[in-house]
Amino acid sequence: MRKLFILSVFLPFFSIAQEYADILKVGYSYAPNVKFKNYDEQTDVNSFEANLTLPIVLNDKHALITGIDFNSSRLLLSPEYNQSTTLYNTLLKIGLATTHSEKWSTTFVLLPKIASDYKRISSDDFYFGGYATAKFKKSENLSYRFGFYTSTEAFGLFATPIFGAYYKSPNTKFEVDASLPIKADVNYSIGKTKIGFDYFGIGRSYNISQETSAPVYIEQSPLEFSTYFEYGILDNSILLRTKLGYSNNNYEVYEQGDELDFRLSAFSFGDDRAQLNPDILGSVFFKLQVVYRVYFKINN
Repeated sequence: MRKLFILSVFLPFFSIAQEYADILKVGYSYAPNVKFKNYDEQTDVNSFEANLTLPIVLNDKHALITGIDFNSSRLLLSPEYNQSTTLYNTLLKIGLATTHSEKWSTTFVLLPKIASDYKRISSDDFYFGGYATAKFKKSENLSYRFGFYTSTEAFGLFATPIFGAYYKSPNTKFEVDASLPIKADVNYSIGKTKIGFDYFGIGRSYNISQETSAPVYIEQSPLEFSTYFEYGILDNSILLRTKLGYSNNNYEVYEQGDELDFRLSAFSFGDDRAQLNPDILGSVFFKLQVVYRVYFKINN
């Protein structure tokens, strides 16, 4: 029972229970020559991410979930600006996971964060979110997850339901891991290599100091689709991934205080804001990622 419990809580943000846990992820992505709508000018988008998740097991039923996620992106926000802007997002994960039975478990996590250009950090740079999920293990190969995520952002309150599933074929080669509408991963293993397709789409906002007449914030709205090739070393505990994908990753500039009423998933309510920069168009991106993975052997 204790091994089952450790497996169920030793999970990264929004993942579904498997017979492994990704403890550390480090990645770098590059999107060259990204165009602005109705402009000839272009910008490169350079992004870095590092995600760490560490649980603290309290007993056979409860564990604290701790961790930190860091992301940064550098790009030109508008052809009218004189220089590129680097946006930073640092998020803490503090929560509690509980195993109720062999079928049911729940997770509650608080997600305070600082998101800005980190030039002059103030109370406007702090945001607060969290999520709650329940997981139902239908069989040895299939689990379902249901939950809800919410966060305060510079544009107002954001919330979305989560509907997820994890499936691994009996021969362990085919795998599906989905937490929609936030992310999804479908892959097929051939020995130490893996070929897959993944999707990511959850927005962020950043308070920035920019050469404009009024204080502004950035709303990032990513929709990223990619195919990837993965190779495992050291008994597949270290995974090396190369990705090629297409990103519709807009960075919209708004004046601080110009907010919408509420956003539920992709639906906005009371959005009469005035965007201060042209839309950034979709583009191809390349990504390199290294993952440190821990495996668990479960005795039935």
